[in-house]
Amino acid sequence: MFNNLTQRLSQSLRKIINKGRLTEENIEDTIREVRKAFLEADVTLSVIKKFIENVKKKSIGHQINKSLTPGQEFIKIVKNELILAMGEKSNSLNLSITPPAVILIVGLQGVGKTTNLAKLARWIKNKHKKKILIVSTDIYRAAAIKQLQMLSQQIEVDFFSSNINQTPIEITEQAIKYATLKLYDVLLIDTAGRLHIDKKMMNEIHEIQALSKPIETLLVVDSMMGQDAINMARIFNEELSISGIVLSKTDGDSRNGIALSMRYVIGKPIKFIGTGEKINELDAFYPERTAERILGMNDVMSLIEDIEEKVDQFHVKKLTKKLKKGHDFNLNDFLIQIKQMKKIGGLNYFIDKFSTNNKFFNKISSLNTDKNTLNRVEAMIQSMTPKERIKPIIIKGSRKRRIASGSGTKIQDVNKLLKNFDDIKKIMKKIKTSGIAKVMRGIKNILPKNF
Repeated sequence: MFNNLTQRLSQSLRKIINKGRLTEENIEDTIREVRKAFLEADVTLSVIKKFIENVKKKSIGHQINKSLTPGQEFIKIVKNELILAMGEKSNSLNLSITPPAVILIVGLQGVGKTTNLAKLARWIKNKHKKKILIVSTDIYRAAAIKQLQMLSQQIEVDFFSSNINQTPIEITEQAIKYATLKLYDVLLIDTAGRLHIDKKMMNEIHEIQALSKPIETLLVVDSMMGQDAINMARIFNEELSISGIVLSKTDGDSRNGIALSMRYVIGKPIKFIGTGEKINELDAFYPERTAERILGMNDVMSLIEDIEEKVDQFHVKKLTKKLKKGHDFNLNDFLIQIKQMKKIGGLNYFIDKFSTNNKFFNKISSLNTDKNTLNRVEAMIQSMTPKERIKPIIIKGSRKRRIASGSGTKIQDVNKLLKNFDDIKKIMKKIKTSGIAKVMRGIKNILPKNF
């Protein structure tokens, strides 16, 4: 997400970052490039106009912070304007009411409402430890109810059965009664979509909304729709007064200018973004982190959250304790970390979390591995003797041939593994820590401090 915009803005802002002072001339040149980058990203024209006006107004004659260069101060202004465009703070779900808290999911057909409802249910379950019930009122689309039932089994969340012979109002009423009786904390209601906005659809959702009195009415928007999504969201908001937006398919080929436009045009926050097709690929939307990522800054906090959710904390604490005592990081430790990386999605996951122009991660680009490569690395380590894993320095010619033969790889692969291990070992030596958050802060501390 935002890769093209990040690249364009990085090129534009690089020209001004080391300027000794800000002038109308050098600001104008940079702003012209910023405008082009936003246009290419399909940001709404009214948003671009307001953004540029604010940046120019705040830059010219601006008092420079003593700890920053004028160029860095300009980038700080750009970052703050990006945050203002997307919303100054993260807008979490409002679940602080007498149970069940009803969340209504609405949107056009084909935007991913049903899948995103399941993703959201899983997110609430894992993040807030709530007892959740989900129900489908979509009696029109073939297999819509069955689809949600299958997803409920996948995420291990309770499903309220409904069928096409019932009306959406009947289903909603019965689901609310059941959720209340069985003491569910949250009820998520999936509604029917249409290929276009029509009065019948809106009237039906109005009735469901009036009956269920949802604490949240979330509109699922397909980021691939571009400017059409803005118009669609405006109509939904006028009709239903939505509380927030779930932006889906942000991992696709869309230019994602919609994320910068939606809050400004509609006046309602983006609360979640779908980052992939898998059921766990839904993230809370943080405007500040998104602004930092657009500008090529490091998205460390979201990385920490993902690691804490997916990584086995027992192994993290064990490695932390070992490093703290001054023991060497060996290939046994590396093997455990590889297994943890595979859970997250490979080392690509870490590198993708950071700017593509980050010098530190360019330095270890040779480690850029997917799960298949990690499987081969794991096989090579498992082909080593216990002594070789502890003291890899003894692995020479004949040992390399044996390891390569035993793991179905080449000697060159073994050489690359040993070199990569040395690089990682150097990184681990720099980290003195007592917890996963400090591990990531340690990584942050050895990244370039351009901002």
